[in-house]
Amino acid sequence: MKKTKPIKAVAAKGNTKRAVQVLEQLQQALPGCVACDDESRFRASLDNLRLSFLPDAVVTVEKPEDVGVVLKLAHANGIAVTPRGAGSSATGSAVPVAGGWALDLTKLNSVRIDPVARMVTVGPGAVTADVQAKVEARGLFFPPDPSSKKYSTIGGNIACNAGGMRCVKYGVTRDYVLGLEGYLADGSFVRWGAPLKKYVSGLNLKDLWIGSEGTLGVITSATLKLIAKPEKRWTGMFAFKSESKALQAVVGMLKAGVQPSICEFLDCQSVGCAETYTGKPIFEGYSGSSILLIEVDGTPAEVRRQRKELLDFMEDRALAYREARKESDAEQLWKVRRTCSQSMFSLADTKLNEDVVVPLNKQAELIRYTRQLKQEIGLATPTFGHAGDGNLHVHIMYNRGNKSDARKAKAGIKKLMQKVVDLGGVITGEHGIGLAKIPFMGMQHNPAELDAMLAVKKALDPKGILNPGKIFEPFEVWDHTPVQVKLPWDHR
Repeated sequence: MKKTKPIKAVAAKGNTKRAVQVLEQLQQALPGCVACDDESRFRASLDNLRLSFLPDAVVTVEKPEDVGVVLKLAHANGIAVTPRGAGSSATGSAVPVAGGWALDLTKLNSVRIDPVARMVTVGPGAVTADVQAKVEARGLFFPPDPSSKKYSTIGGNIACNAGGMRCVKYGVTRDYVLGLEGYLADGSFVRWGAPLKKYVSGLNLKDLWIGSEGTLGVITSATLKLIAKPEKRWTGMFAFKSESKALQAVVGMLKAGVQPSICEFLDCQSVGCAETYTGKPIFEGYSGSSILLIEVDGTPAEVRRQRKELLDFMEDRALAYREARKESDAEQLWKVRRTCSQSMFSLADTKLNEDVVVPLNKQAELIRYTRQLKQEIGLATPTFGHAGDGNLHVHIMYNRGNKSDARKAKAGIKKLMQKVVDLGGVITGEHGIGLAKIPFMGMQHNPAELDAMLAVKKALDPKGILNPGKIFEPFEVWDHTPVQVKLPWDHR
């Protein structure tokens, strides 16, 4: 990666006299919102990457304008501020690696629905699944559905442009953000876009904030576009002789005009893990086959037509299929997908989950490479993901306490990322860069691109106080030991 001059925040660490004075000012400005106890600081010190860096204080804001108060004081004193929601980020985006203040936005969780305009205005701390449930009760629909939706917040989804399984038909978070409100690094209030369906006034700075992982500003409100809730869904699961057959079927299906709302792929390694875990084959007579899980939705007539087209298409391609006639049946099929994830721990105690993206017609080549990589490094590489948009989650399983395994895993990740870039892909589709993927930025971007990004960062955050240490500055996760901790979304 090209060496760039880091933006250094002067974090007010430790018990220096100045640090104490600034914290006292913050406590006076926002009484009851500042915590400096060890338990609060530890909770805010990590996310799902499980690398812990203690902040000096945790500030839990209660009103949007509180964010401006925090940032004005932090900017004046050069204190690092790391915004966070639930902390479900997989790449370290919410880790206060420079110390300073962890800015907890979870109490900004308001939800206001406008059913006429088909919009919802939410606070950044609103939980994704809660927002979805409230709008669906009004016959509306917010499609982005990251796997962490029961815990993840809308602010976090915007920060990493989260996607999920329904992206193949409905797109990602960016496609639904109409307007943002929030604060710049110096505490100045800004509004990008508006609760309007048309808006071209000035530069599109809204999209700069989306996916910027809290490095360019802090969101306090987001207006999201909604669509009509689909009337009906149908789910089918198909077994294939090989991964290449399954992924060729995906390309052919889309070329034939079948438009699923979800198209999930499970490679043979993932299926093997699930079958070992449950003690029974997913498809009788076809143990260890590769699998596609496909959902179509729409009006009842649209679903009937798409189901017939899909079954006709798969007749000579799939070995076998199962379908869900009702919601409870669909849940049983989706349980296979969830079982694959947790069952991988039968292979090793640590999982590296890389959310890479390649062109649709390159997915089969990527899977062939993951099997080759398995042989090269001697570690399992089970893979599943969103085959409808090329966003596959490649896992490398290794034992954390085994130094040889760790070296192999580190080498394997580097090889994988280079292969993804060589295939015309991208090193992350929905997890973001955070800390974990900094070493690969130079593979993905040339010096001119990196310089342009850094220029934007410096323009909006000249003192480098917003989420410092992320995306641009050198960091190597292998130099740090993850903490052993159980987080709310852990299922094992």
